[in-house]
Amino acid sequence: MPYHPIAVAVLCATTAGPLLAQAETEFDEPGEELMVANSETNAALEEQRQSGDNQMQDNPYIGLWVTGDGRIRQQLKTDGRYAEARGDRENAYTGRYEVDGNTIQYWDDTGFTADGEFVDDVLYHGGMVMYRQEVDQ
Repeated sequence: MPYHPIAVAVLCATTAGPLLAQAETEFDEPGEELMVANSETNAALEEQRQSGDNQMQDNPYIGLWVTGDGRIRQQLKTDGRYAEARGDRENAYTGRYEVDGNTIQYWDDTGFTADGEFVDDVLYHGGMVMYRQEVDQ
């Protein structure tokens, strides 16, 4: 079944960003292009992380952030990666992040992006209010 190439470009652009030019656009089945774009995006990010190009984060927000009910927990790591747990699902979301002033930008490994803001040591992110939690060492 033929599909419209513009639709493919829009789908890939939302997940692959600058890597769109690298993604193949000749597929037998609609939807395959999205999987390839995500695969290429994740491979490029992993290569960047392993090569050391992703500098260590040096910001006051590194650590564990938790919603008031404790259901959602987000660990901001020193290597610029984050892991978000939801309920019993550890690593429900993982990806990279960058902090600029009191703003945080997220790039999830599955392809979506998000942002947040730190105000008076409280993280406002995705409609959630998260508080710093000290981790027992």
